[in-house]
Amino acid sequence: MLYTSLKFLHLGCVALTLGLFLLRGLWMLQASPRLQQRWVGILPHVVDSTLLAAAIGMLLVARMSPLDHPWLLAKITALVVYVLLGSIALKRGASRQVRLRAWLAALLVFGYIVSVAVSKSVLPGLV
Repeated sequence: MLYTSLKFLHLGCVALTLGLFLLRGLWMLQASPRLQQRWVGILPHVVDSTLLAAAIGMLLVARMSPLDHPWLLAKITALVVYVLLGSIALKRGASRQVRLRAWLAALLVFGYIVSVAVSKSVLPGLV
């Protein structure tokens, strides 16, 4: 029961994370002042922290180690890449073009993470 609750929490946070990232990316492309709103700087971190906590909780409850499951290690590695690309896209990109490319790349990586989670394969659709 605990695992199922953590999984639903995790999946809900995945949806919120994607929605917030899409929204902030669109605002970034429009150079919208909405990006400067206080909640925009706080809520994504709360959601992402909850997402990560739920993921760790699921691993602990299921007694799973990423070292024993290559697909989990692939998700974690891709998550690091996603975070770096997201940072470039929303904050650190030197130009709008760089930020756009980083945002699109981050969305592709996000899609990869989801497909790995669903397929439990490092190369979803191929293996």
